[in-house]
Amino acid sequence: MRWKCTVAYDGTDFEGWQSQLRGNTIQDQIESRLKTLFERDIRVHGSGRTDSGVHATGQVFHFDADWKHGGDKLIRAFRAGLPETIQVERVEAEADDFHARHSATGKRYIYRMFEGWAPPTEVRFCYSLGKRRMDLERMNAAGKLLLGRHDFSAYGASQGEDSGENPVKDLRLLEVVRIGEGPRLELRTEASGYLYKMVRSLAGCLIDVGSGRISVEEVVVLRDAKGRSHRVVTAPPQGLTLEHVYYGDND
Repeated sequence: MRWKCTVAYDGTDFEGWQSQLRGNTIQDQIESRLKTLFERDIRVHGSGRTDSGVHATGQVFHFDADWKHGGDKLIRAFRAGLPETIQVERVEAEADDFHARHSATGKRYIYRMFEGWAPPTEVRFCYSLGKRRMDLERMNAAGKLLLGRHDFSAYGASQGEDSGENPVKDLRLLEVVRIGEGPRLELRTEASGYLYKMVRSLAGCLIDVGSGRISVEEVVVLRDAKGRSHRVVTAPPQGLTLEHVYYGDND
């Protein structure tokens, strides 16, 4: 049987999603638990990788194994052996042609920022902007200019599984909102897919727009150059959370 699983995690103490020789990744932790449950090696396939320090509330992976006790018991079996910072929250049986990555039609991310210095209870999950204050009107004007189907090579980086990936993505949402009237900001984005480090690069670029370091229009100039530039800064990982992966029109 093929099982589709939705997992949430605090990525602070892990070396990202993708399996590594050191073994300290989300994928390694999940595969280790599956090996205990099924007494054999089982490979999981994620919707995409998240970097070291990046979080998720809606990462999706699939694996193939015979399990006759239903999804709820499989969730409990995961919970009994995974770290508290990794929780499988949903398990569903899927058709054999479902693939966590290749069947995805889009993703949603949030990048959290804090004007000033975040309190200890939040510092793992947002980027402290220090003395910088953001001009949200400028940031959102720049975000709107980037929407649509474009080559986003300038905002991506090529590495590992993303080498040779089609750089053309449909960017459907890129906005920055203030939560209440306080110092907390959220960059919200949805797209058909993202290049490696693309969301963090978009966040870094909009932060530079919001602080007046670059102009609103320059984000398009950088994009249309179709090559990575030192002008595109990659924002730190701790502010980023993979919120949701879309599958099909009704998801």
